[in-house]
Amino acid sequence: MTRLSVNINKVATLRNARGGNVPDVVKVALDCESFGADGITVHPRPDERHIRKSDVYNLRPLLHTEFNIEGYPSPEFIDLVLKVKPHQVTLVPDSPSQLTSNCGWDTKTHLEFLSEVLDAFNNAGIRTSVFVGADAGMIEYAAKAGADRVELYTEPYASAYTANREAAVAPFIEAAKVARSLGLGLNAGHDLSLVNLNYFYKNIPWLDEVSIGHALISDALYLGLQRTIQEYKNCLK
Repeated sequence: MTRLSVNINKVATLRNARGGNVPDVVKVALDCESFGADGITVHPRPDERHIRKSDVYNLRPLLHTEFNIEGYPSPEFIDLVLKVKPHQVTLVPDSPSQLTSNCGWDTKTHLEFLSEVLDAFNNAGIRTSVFVGADAGMIEYAAKAGADRVELYTEPYASAYTANREAAVAPFIEAAKVARSLGLGLNAGHDLSLVNLNYFYKNIPWLDEVSIGHALISDALYLGLQRTIQEYKNCLK
């Protein structure tokens, strides 16, 4: 079964735009779980423009499903993750100023750095995932660095889907096969939606997890959160 982890960053963005605690990030996360989500993802950034450190600490003892924290492994991020001890940490190569992730790691260039960071998390009993493009070499070096999983950066697939979905998914199928051959778990995320998720899943049915935030929260404005989560879950069947 491919698990659906809901990224609630956009809920925090809405809250922060007005101040106060509406919408309540913790309540939304718990509601997502009750509506069928298999996990909750957060991406705390240094400027706390959406998820805050306090949110991370508040969520950890209350969640019943898997908790995934993603982010760039700065000293502050590493300290937060080691204190909170989520089920999974996903390393992304984002700079602090980026609006959203827009590429995977160059795992060959950053092999030594990633190896040290992953070792710290692995020793703490936290499952590790590295955000990579659909590139066999980058996946191989993620394995060498000690990752438990890779998360495929799927924006190129989503962008090319409408024009030619077979061509769009082809490199991701090959990348997924490489990950499987290396014994790595496989996650995917970025711009996956109700339009393109089912086709991706059908072609890579051994996916462990998809992490979806922006599209899912946007769909919920029209469909409601409960129905939206069920619609995304239906795409993974």
